[in-house]
Amino acid sequence: MQKLIEGIHHFQSNLFSPQRELFERLAGGQNPEALFITCSDSRINPNLITQTQPGELFILRNAGNIIPPHGAANGGEGATIEFAVAGLGVQDIIVCGHSHCGAMNGLLHPESLKDLPAMTAWLSHAEATRRIMREKYFDRMGAAQLTTAVEENVLVQLENLRTHPAVAARLARGKLKLHAWVYKIELGKVFAYDPEQGQFVPVAEALPGPVPPAARLSPAHAI
Repeated sequence: MQKLIEGIHHFQSNLFSPQRELFERLAGGQNPEALFITCSDSRINPNLITQTQPGELFILRNAGNIIPPHGAANGGEGATIEFAVAGLGVQDIIVCGHSHCGAMNGLLHPESLKDLPAMTAWLSHAEATRRIMREKYFDRMGAAQLTTAVEENVLVQLENLRTHPAVAARLARGKLKLHAWVYKIELGKVFAYDPEQGQFVPVAEALPGPVPPAARLSPAHAI
């Protein structure tokens, strides 16, 4: 806790004061450019990765960057998505998974969650990912298996996202774009799904534009 308290003092003394005008403007309201959905993992910092300022990203975090389909859960995910899209008018939604994801490892190895019933129940919203891994990638093991699960889960969660009424309405009007990203912690690199190649490629190399419905990985994908 002492480190956190010292950090607050540092923020107030060295960071807030030079940007006081920015924070005073933000006190009057927010106008974020994108909704960024990612994992709760402490190694992920959306603002650091994207080099964005306060007020530029509306962030939703949970274990496994999971988006329950509309009506499937009573958590805050649906309300957050609705507010970002219908209330704040974000034009882009990014679902960002990451390497070495504990939630995806638990999905692949449910025996490791025997003492975590709430986590087990939560991962039911990624059941499609688990089944895809079992039936399509049954021969993959270890790090390759986990990497593939992270990628497939991002695409599965985009499908779930499309079931939310506010998202569906804005997509139908062409006012919203969906993006699939994976952050590789050890490389400090972000990979984006490229529909033409059917795989995740360095974000600078990905074709611009949204991820189409029912996006899938190609058999030869790898990051």
